[in-house]
Amino acid sequence: MNEREKLVKELEDYFGKKVLDDFKNERNPSIELIMRTLGNAYYNEKKRLIMLGNKKEKRTFLSLGQAKKFMQTLLIASQLKKNLQEDQPAIGTRQLFYLLKHNIEGTNENTFDEQRKETDPVVEDIEVTLDTLREKLGLFAVPDGYLVGSMKVYDRKTDDTLDYTKMGLGGGAIPALVEDEYYHIKEIGAKFILVVEKYQVWQLLNQEKFWKNNNCLLMTGKGQSARAPRRLLARLNREFKLPVYVFTDLDPWGYYIHSVYKQGSINLAYFSEKAGVPDAKFLGLTTKDIEKYDIPKKNWIKLNHLDYKRIKELRKYPWFKKKEWQDELKRLEEFKYKVESDSLVAKKIDFTAKNYLPDKIEKKDFLS
Repeated sequence: MNEREKLVKELEDYFGKKVLDDFKNERNPSIELIMRTLGNAYYNEKKRLIMLGNKKEKRTFLSLGQAKKFMQTLLIASQLKKNLQEDQPAIGTRQLFYLLKHNIEGTNENTFDEQRKETDPVVEDIEVTLDTLREKLGLFAVPDGYLVGSMKVYDRKTDDTLDYTKMGLGGGAIPALVEDEYYHIKEIGAKFILVVEKYQVWQLLNQEKFWKNNNCLLMTGKGQSARAPRRLLARLNREFKLPVYVFTDLDPWGYYIHSVYKQGSINLAYFSEKAGVPDAKFLGLTTKDIEKYDIPKKNWIKLNHLDYKRIKELRKYPWFKKKEWQDELKRLEEFKYKVESDSLVAKKIDFTAKNYLPDKIEKKDFLS
């Protein structure tokens, strides 16, 4: 039984046969799902990842508050099963929404009214319940990451070999499916991976051939990274033992972006084991860099009330409890300013590529 057939069977068993059995035995039809709530997320000290616990909830048919959500869950599970059985092309969650949206005969009710509040959460419920990825269920996410550097990949779906040293200024888009059965990494010549928060900073580094001059892979998730770049990063770290450095702005939001690459996020706690890189190092701007690299005050931006609020929140997270992070957050609060990585061009346009990053990497000047 291949993976597609296995998923078809799991969808059929969990969301079909179980419900039919309830009807036949005159029980209130129900499905049991793992709770995707803040109260069921926790930080696993041993694995150094944010993970989802085992608390479950029942979704029942004979309940005014749950009947619609129950039926929506079965509709989506049924459509995913049908698409897999028929080997249909992968579709987006927006297309899934329109595929299933219609009026319920004899009522003024629609099956679905909002994608974000109705379709998307059910898709996540099914992912968690079956311990799989939506991409393997025939749903694709919009690619939102780029990569360049010494790596060759065989794309099994298109029968193409991709050479990431020959992707030009735009780099290569990271596809939705980055697992080996779709995206086979044939060759890597790089010694580490540099993940850049800002796309324009990544673009500047690409123009400077930073990846070639420093023998690395250069990746960006364009801010808060989407799913595929994080999963690919985890593969490169675990399978090929490539160190991961994350370069972000000097602000609490940049610190948090680093932590998402490293530990995962609370909202997608079920996803962390597939995408977290616990050994990722923070190579971004720090408060000590301001004096060390003489970053001019004209480039500083005053922290606002949301920044201060975010600093307080970060201090409370278990994965920011290390002394080096507590000290850095305290210094940032006392510094009272944030500094964007883009602003380093004020020193010199090639300063980031030729001075700042090579110096920090050589001296291993990072936060863990």
